[in-house]
Amino acid sequence: QVQLVESGGGLVQAGGSLRLSCTASGGTTGHLAMGWFRQAPGKERAFVGAVSSSGRTYYPDSHEGRFTISRDFTSNSYLHMTSLKPEGTAVYFCAATRNDGVLLLRQPGGYNYWGQGTQVTDSA
Repeated sequence: QVQLVESGGGLVQAGGSLRLSCTASGGTTGHLAMGWFRQAPGKERAFVGAVSSSGRTYYPDSHEGRFTISRDFTSNSYLHMTSLKPEGTAVYFCAATRNDGVLLLRQPGGYNYWGQGTQVTDSA
C-alpha cells in the first residue's frame, strides 16, 4: 500500500512562492504517475497538474505558467508555485496512480492513492 505525505504548506504573502513536496512510501513506489489537486472551502477538488511515470507533465487548460510539477526517480513529487494569488488558498493534495492515461490523470477519480493534504493560505 502506497502512502503519500505532503509537506511545505503554510502562510504565504500575495505574489510569493512556495514549494510543496510529496513523499511516497510503502509498496512499490516506482513507475507511479503523480498528480496534484487543490480544494478551496466550499469548492470541488481541482486539478493543478500531474507528472507521468516517464516525467511528462500535464496542466489544466487554465494554466498560467505559475505552477511547475516535477518528480524524482523514487516517485516523490514537487509542486513549485510562484506569484501566488488569493484564490490559491486551499488544501493541496498529492495523489498517485499506476495508470498513465492522460485523461485519467486530470481527474480525481483517476488516482488510487491520496495524501492527507497540506494547507496553503495566501495572506492577502
